[in-house]
Amino acid sequence: MLQKRKRAAMIHVADVHGRRLEGALVEVEQISREFPFGSAIASTILGNLPYQNWFVERFNAAVFENELKWYATEPQQGIVNYTVPDQMLEFARANQIMVRGHNIFWENPKYSPSWVLNLTGPELKVAVNSRIQSLMSQYKSEFIHWDVSNEMLHFDFYEQKLGPDASLQFFETSHQADPLATLFMNDYNVVETCFDMNSTVDAYISRLRELERAGVSMDGIGLESHFTIPNPPLMRAILDKLATLNLPIWLTEVDISNTLDEQTQARYLEAVLREGFSHPSVNGIMLWTALHPNGCYQMCLTDNNFRNLPAGDVVDNLLKEWQTGAVEGQTDDHGSFSFYGFFGEYKVTVCYGNRTVTSTFSLCQGDETRHLNIQL
Repeated sequence: MLQKRKRAAMIHVADVHGRRLEGALVEVEQISREFPFGSAIASTILGNLPYQNWFVERFNAAVFENELKWYATEPQQGIVNYTVPDQMLEFARANQIMVRGHNIFWENPKYSPSWVLNLTGPELKVAVNSRIQSLMSQYKSEFIHWDVSNEMLHFDFYEQKLGPDASLQFFETSHQADPLATLFMNDYNVVETCFDMNSTVDAYISRLRELERAGVSMDGIGLESHFTIPNPPLMRAILDKLATLNLPIWLTEVDISNTLDEQTQARYLEAVLREGFSHPSVNGIMLWTALHPNGCYQMCLTDNNFRNLPAGDVVDNLLKEWQTGAVEGQTDDHGSFSFYGFFGEYKVTVCYGNRTVTSTFSLCQGDETRHLNIQL
């Protein structure tokens, strides 16, 4: 299915009078990828140049592991501090990295700020509205997505406290605060297994439909993808079923359990990434591999000196495989040169005689061949 990620391109070379030039030397190089592939980062990346360089060389997307969560930005009621996520966002912006917003609320009370747990209905309502307004005004238009109510298939802290429509209100208020942000549901054990009754694919779809019927602007399907032993055919069947909803699907927190050895983690990671990338309805993949001095949540790509672990080799090899390598050749007797390339931005250099022209163009999704005219 990799052809779904590629497109045919034809470069036509002519002189200023429109005469086709046969035998012009054409070199094409992909300079950026369109498909978002990235990882979680933590505040440990700040001021850490080797980590930053390593990240930027590979990834075009990021998500903050914990730094945007409510307990991180407002550990004490009324004292809101965005200094750390602001700095992380600055790093991402400086390197043209898109960022997912994770998360506005987490339905698991264990990960809500401790002061929130004791609030009564009206006080909690004021606090949650204040959280949405504060976060969305601070970061309006900065994040490509927001995970609005994290893990709502498994937990319902806010529904219990504020009534069954609490999460509907979260989505509505978030949409009003930042109308152009894509709002996601995000949950685990949807593609990872079929043994969790809370998060079967049908349970996910039914919750989406419920939100839809209530008029909620729900734009994206977030699948955390924390695997132990992946089952690729099951994963494919679930992705196929979710694809019928015609919403963007992202694998948002991909890793493999550290109960397995590094070689097995790497092998399973490759199976998951290949399955995700080859599915035409998957719009992006995020790994959950933020690096800390004591390691990562479940799976690291490198050691603390940025030497690849087996999982890191898998990622590097797939990144090479999913990028158009150097393409070169000569124009035919019609003055044309064609190739198939992965979606993204390209630089093309054409030489004929003593003349050289460099240009850029993009290959984005489309069924037709992309034509580019170059004049020498």
